[in-house]
Amino acid sequence: MASADVPVAVLTIVAGKFRRYAHLTRLQHLTSLQIVSKNIIDIFKIAIGFFQSIIVLLRVRPDVVFAKGGYVCLPLGVAAKLLGYPIVIHDSDTRPGLTNRVLAQYATVIATGSPLENYSYDRQKTHYIGVPIGSEFKPVSTRDQRRYKQSLGFDPDLPLVVATGGGLGAQSINMALAKAARTLSGKGVAIYHVTGKSHYEVVAPLVKDISQYMAVPFVYEKMNEVLGAADVVISRASATFLQELAGLAKAVIVVPARQLGDQLKNADVYKAADAAIVMSDDEIGAATNLEDVIVGLIDNEELRKTMGDKLHAFARPDAAPDLAMLILKAAK
Repeated sequence: MASADVPVAVLTIVAGKFRRYAHLTRLQHLTSLQIVSKNIIDIFKIAIGFFQSIIVLLRVRPDVVFAKGGYVCLPLGVAAKLLGYPIVIHDSDTRPGLTNRVLAQYATVIATGSPLENYSYDRQKTHYIGVPIGSEFKPVSTRDQRRYKQSLGFDPDLPLVVATGGGLGAQSINMALAKAARTLSGKGVAIYHVTGKSHYEVVAPLVKDISQYMAVPFVYEKMNEVLGAADVVISRASATFLQELAGLAKAVIVVPARQLGDQLKNADVYKAADAAIVMSDDEIGAATNLEDVIVGLIDNEELRKTMGDKLHAFARPDAAPDLAMLILKAAK
């Protein structure tokens, strides 16, 4: 991996996933030919990946195996258990994925992204460390926030909303924000909208003539400055992105993807702590709901600060070194 600070060799294996979607019932899963057929095919991929993993481990002979929880980790983790290598797993999401639930019984150490009460793991080997993020995600001063707004091309005296649906974008957020854009602009609210590459051509014409509204397909660098400029952030509920926002202590409107159970659970944790306003895709798409919530936050600086402080309580700036220490201690 050429971009890594330390040279990293990349080896690949075949892997398969078990498809489950939070917005579908069990019966819908069982009667969907597409889902069932893909799951059956992927069972064979997992088996192939298991034998490939044994070959890789015998060749590399690691001191420890670290699994982040994605489906590709399952065959490797089971092979590591069979060969007697210590395993460390980390769960970014509040809702443990199937792979980590399987590997947890074999793991030497388990690290979590959220407080331990959200997990059913063995407490004797589980540690709440948070999610490793860049050190640049930290609270910004008013002076820096104004500077970041100017660097993005906005009037630093105007409140700024930054909206993003993740790397691929989110159609529900895009359409709801575009619908509210003209009213928000009329109320003196600036908007920086990260649409996602595949959605930009649809969104851009809808907002091209709106003052202090900038739509971009993707942010390639300095995302901390983009978010640091914001007074309010609208986002999906990925664990890593929420941790970055926690580091920045921002007021956030969270719109979890309805089909992703991990995002729904992540959002519930922050909602329960009054650390974010959580809205569904349906809620932001109806009438003026999103617009009303944005204006309510913009008009209430004290509420924004309170929400930011409560979200910041979830920040774990030492997550990366803490995780590294857990891995080193588990090594043979």
